[in-house]
Amino acid sequence: MKRREFIAGLGGVAVWPLAAHAQQPDRVRRIGMLWGSAEDDPVNKPRIAAFRQGLERLGWLEGRNVRIDHRFAAARPPLFQALARELIALQPDVILATTTPAAAALQREGSAIPIVFLNVSDPIGSGFIASLARPGGNLTGVLFIDASITGKWLAMLKEIAPPLARAAFMANPKTTPYDYFLRAAEAAAPSLAIELVPSRVETAADIERAIESFARLPNGGLVLPPDYTTVVHRDLIIALAARHRLPAVYAGRYFVAAGGLMSCGAGGGTLVLRQAATCIDRILRGSKPADLPVQAPVKYETVLNLKTAKALGLIVPDLTLVRADEVIE
Repeated sequence: MKRREFIAGLGGVAVWPLAAHAQQPDRVRRIGMLWGSAEDDPVNKPRIAAFRQGLERLGWLEGRNVRIDHRFAAARPPLFQALARELIALQPDVILATTTPAAAALQREGSAIPIVFLNVSDPIGSGFIASLARPGGNLTGVLFIDASITGKWLAMLKEIAPPLARAAFMANPKTTPYDYFLRAAEAAAPSLAIELVPSRVETAADIERAIESFARLPNGGLVLPPDYTTVVHRDLIIALAARHRLPAVYAGRYFVAAGGLMSCGAGGGTLVLRQAATCIDRILRGSKPADLPVQAPVKYETVLNLKTAKALGLIVPDLTLVRADEVIE
C-alpha cells in the first residue's frame, strides 16, 4: 500500500508538451543500452517497458523512428568492457548505461557518443562529470542514491531490531562505489552503537562465506547498498538471512518483493527509466550532455515485508509501519 512520496531536492522529471514533439526526423535513431543485470532477470521487463513508454510519450516509437540495442553484463566485470565496445561499434546516437561499471566501461572507450547513466550514486567521484549542474563532458543522467542514506539504513535496522550491535556492510567494490557508501556508514554507525563490519564480496561463494562467518556472533544484521552483484544473487542472500535470522535492509524494493525484510532507496525503478527517456529525447533533438544537469530521482520509498519480519521473530514498531510507503503482507 502506497503511503507517501516526495520530490528529491535536486529536481525531477522534466515534462515537455507533446505538441513540441509532433514533428519527428525521418531517419531512424539508434539507442544502445548497457545493463548491469542478467538478461533473464524479471526486474528488467517492467523497466524496459517503462523506458519504451517514456520514449513513446515523447514521440519516439521503437520500430518506427528509433531502434534500441540491449546488452546485459549480468554483474560480471569482465563483460562490461567488451559489451561497451560492442555497443559503440554500432554507432548509436546515444547510449544508456544502467550502472556505474557500465558508465565507466563506456567512458574508457573514449568515444564522443553521448552517454546517459542510471543507478550511479557518485558520478563526480567516479569521474563521470564535473558537476551536477553542468556535467561538462559526454555523460549526464539520473542520480540513484546519495551516500547520506546509509545512516537511514542503519537506523531502520536498529529500530526494528533494538538489540542489534553489528552490521555487515556487503557489496562488490567492482560493481558499485563501495567506499563512497562505506565512509558514510562508518560516520553514522557510532551514534547508533553499531559496529560496522565491511564485507566485500564478488561471487556467490564469497557471499555465502561472508554471511556464514558473520552470523557466528549474535545481534547482527545486514546492510546492502546498491550493487548489481548482490542484485544478481539476491535469492541466495535472502535465503541466508532467513536461515541465520539476520534482519537486513536493502537499497531496492525487488529484494523485499523476493522475501527480504525491508528496503529504502530510489523507488519506482520504472520512474527512473522514464526520466532517462526525457534526457535521451533532449539529446536526440540536439542538446549536449555537457549542458544537461544531472537529475535526482523523483521518488524515494521504504518498503517492509511483514511476513519476513514475523518469520524473523521481530515485533515491528508502529512508527516503522507508519513510515513505510509500502507494506508487503
